[in-house]
Amino acid sequence: MFSLKDKEYILVFTGPDGAGRKTIAEMIFRSLHIPPIISYTTRPKKPMEVEGQDYYFITEEQFHQAAANHEFLESVAMDGYHYGIKEGDIAALFTENQSIIMVLNAEGTEKVKKLYGDNVIRFFVYADSDTVVERQKQRGDSEKDIARHLAHYNESMAYKDACEHVFENFDSSHTAFEITKLLENYLDAKFLED
Repeated sequence: MFSLKDKEYILVFTGPDGAGRKTIAEMIFRSLHIPPIISYTTRPKKPMEVEGQDYYFITEEQFHQAAANHEFLESVAMDGYHYGIKEGDIAALFTENQSIIMVLNAEGTEKVKKLYGDNVIRFFVYADSDTVVERQKQRGDSEKDIARHLAHYNESMAYKDACEHVFENFDSSHTAFEITKLLENYLDAKFLED
């Protein structure tokens, strides 16, 4: 397992699919220049998604080969698809960065938290189920995908109280601003302790 130093942080954005966790993470990346880890998945690419920006889209065979080679730090199976984060990608980003961003579901977040403890700061981003459905429609998700995500909504929400920070995402720009302020204070305080 890749080891983190004392002042290195993994900022994990979690919460229900469609709540805006990925949008918020991208805004934080742009404002604070904290790079995101891109997950690998076997699920088909959605129309609006970009290879290497949203996910690395790979075949089942490629995924299982990487798993057999112990390349994944964390991987989960959900709704018949596999998702994983490669340890080598994390190690590469930490050679030049103090912190990195991950966008994970509750199960993946918990795995990373167990591995890295206090070096992981969890941001739970959520919205009510009607808002989540509307956002998924706007991004072009199929009715089948929306129903699949909604089936996990309550399960995702149950993880809220376990996270260090919780934000209801009424407006992505405002939420990203609030998290940026919090992170600036948090990271500044940690750097001042050096």
